Amino acid sequence: SLAAIDLDRPWRGSPESLASAVRRQVIHWKARHDPRKPGETAVKIYVGNLSFDTSEDSLRNAFAEHGDVQEVAVITDRDTGRPRGFAFVTMPDSAARTAIDAINGKELDGRTLNVNEARAKTDRGGGGRGGPRRDSW
Repeated sequence: SLAAIDLDRPWRGSPESLASAVRRQVIHWKARHDPRKPGETAVKIYVGNLSFDTSEDSLRNAFAEHGDVQEVAVITDRDTGRPRGFAFVTMPDSAARTAIDAINGKELDGRTLNVNEARAKTDRGGGGRGGPRRDSW
């Protein structure tokens, strides 16, 4: 059994032991409150052709009709902060398959959505700043 950390009393151990106790508490809490079934994996879903007016809440609501939504990330431009027209939604595997089939090709905020399982990120190279490579001189 895991002893709870009493926040009303001063901690008598080292900062490292407090951090370790907090980590154990968080892991224990997550295990009890994880909405996924044991062994079920999460699937990241790509949602393309979004309206620039689509919010994370409206996207979450659309996907929540088909199961538990763990995360929604509407991707924004780094410089302007404006939406880039796509997002990622994370759901448990069984719900994700249902949501992809149900929402792909449907309209949200006036746009027909392109929904499929997200592909793994590919290495696009390091952020070069132009100019010759240092080892080529």
